[in-house]
Amino acid sequence: MGLFGGKKKQKHSWAISLDIGTEFVKALIFEVVDGEGHIRGVGRCRQKLSDMHGGGVTDIHGVAKNCGKAIEEAATQAQFLPERAIVGIAGELVKGTTTAVKVTRAKPATQIQMAELQILVNQVQAEAFRKARAELAVETGQEEIDVQLVNAAIVSVVIDGYKVSNPLSYQGKELSVGVYNAFAPIVQLGALETIVRELGLELIAVTAEPYAVARCLNEESTDLAAIFIDIGGGTTDIAVVRNGGVEGTRMFAIGGRAFTKRVAAVLGESFQDAEVAKIQYSAGKLEMEKEALVKHALGSDIKVWLSALKLSLEDFGESDPLPSRLLLCGGGSDLPEVKMALSGKDWSEDLSFARPPEVQFIKPVDVANMVDETHSLQNTADVTPMALANVALDLVGETGILETLMKRAVSGMKQ
Repeated sequence: MGLFGGKKKQKHSWAISLDIGTEFVKALIFEVVDGEGHIRGVGRCRQKLSDMHGGGVTDIHGVAKNCGKAIEEAATQAQFLPERAIVGIAGELVKGTTTAVKVTRAKPATQIQMAELQILVNQVQAEAFRKARAELAVETGQEEIDVQLVNAAIVSVVIDGYKVSNPLSYQGKELSVGVYNAFAPIVQLGALETIVRELGLELIAVTAEPYAVARCLNEESTDLAAIFIDIGGGTTDIAVVRNGGVEGTRMFAIGGRAFTKRVAAVLGESFQDAEVAKIQYSAGKLEMEKEALVKHALGSDIKVWLSALKLSLEDFGESDPLPSRLLLCGGGSDLPEVKMALSGKDWSEDLSFARPPEVQFIKPVDVANMVDETHSLQNTADVTPMALANVALDLVGETGILETLMKRAVSGMKQ
């Protein structure tokens, strides 16, 4: 029996998108109709300071209770409670990268079959798993840290220099496959799985939030090149996209909550009052005297945030220039200092941008294949739960050949 009790209807075209943020839990209830997600219910619940830290769950039962409240609010509006949910995962220990493998086929005249592609994917998975575990061991100081695959997607397939969307039945000599993988510590995944169980729901998938955001745009072009920056309450999530494919994701533990703590210290106010003041400041509605104090207070913290962003981006600029298009979302991106800092030239000079970066904001209306029938999703903070729902469309409805292949790869890695 879940938190809500009662008998749930069997409607497989409905699902819940659950964004367990450091500051708020956000829940969307949506129905998949002809490949589109129609959002019928929205719910939010503020988290306690002790519930989350750096994007990770620190109080399972506290977070489960908050999730229950958010889902109940969404279900009341939607007049229906789905059984299944997709949940986002974030935090510094979630590692995502794209690995490519190229092979020369012994019989180029034969058509590429599923079994051949599966072997290639398995090679990529094994190498990515080894790298992720080694990286986490260095960062945590634990040699035998257990990790699990949370996301896998084929982002590129090239045959003899020719990019294709579905490689099956093609002929060719050189076959190159790029696969994006995201791994997370089992302890972090286990916390999310326990929360979903406490809610009495079935888990469709756990998805790395920067990956979901990077896939959310209405732009179909395989030439899309951009850096997605999602500034949440506890973390900043980054995804670098080149040629329409996610090259990698990074996260660091500086977000809106750090800015609020600074404002609280300067104004001598409680965290809750400082949060209100910060939001008013972002909207240009704070009284002049307080505005000057907040502006001064945020200056040093924004510099620290910018330094962390630079460090995160350095890994991606070693071989090719960085995309110059910066796409922002998340509640923390509303601070005027963020856009001002990113629009300045000094911070990007040491990075390999082809040209000075341009800053744009992702709005809920920009999220592909999602229709907000509640008309209540208006802010940049609403993009992430909508992006998670967008990822779930393939899982709730039918899947294509490449998605099916990746599902097999994921299940193989989890066993």
